Amino acid sequence: MFEMDKRLTQDTVVLGDLALCRVLLMNDSRYPWLILVPRCAAASEVFDLTAEQQQQLWQEASLLGQVLKGLYQADKINIASLGNVVSQLHVHVVVRMQSDQAWPAPVWGRGEAQPYLAEDIAQLSVRLRTTLIEYGLVAVEEGV
Repeated sequence: MFEMDKRLTQDTVVLGDLALCRVLLMNDSRYPWLILVPRCAAASEVFDLTAEQQQQLWQEASLLGQVLKGLYQADKINIASLGNVVSQLHVHVVVRMQSDQAWPAPVWGRGEAQPYLAEDIAQLSVRLRTTLIEYGLVAVEEGV
């Protein structure tokens, strides 16, 4: 049975589900930052997934990266799976701009998070959903 790690839950807002992954918005308005969590019980490494699930994960991460790059006119999209703090398998898709306060260093551990306002989350969710539909990345549930 799929259950999200509490640390992911406390730092993010659920936007919805794609075919394989739950899509989370990192609640830090300094960086547009999504996290994909495969809805598979006890997966901590990519190799814990079936070959088909691995392909689906990479497809979802790549398409989200493409969508975010277009939406934000990003200089770079960082896609990473670390898991040193949260062992549950999850993939970060982070918009990077040469003008962001962490550039060119990683965003982790830089300053204090600036949470989104509720209306900003609602607007971002609609904007992402609309764009994902245009790209043919269909959501399974509410949100994305």
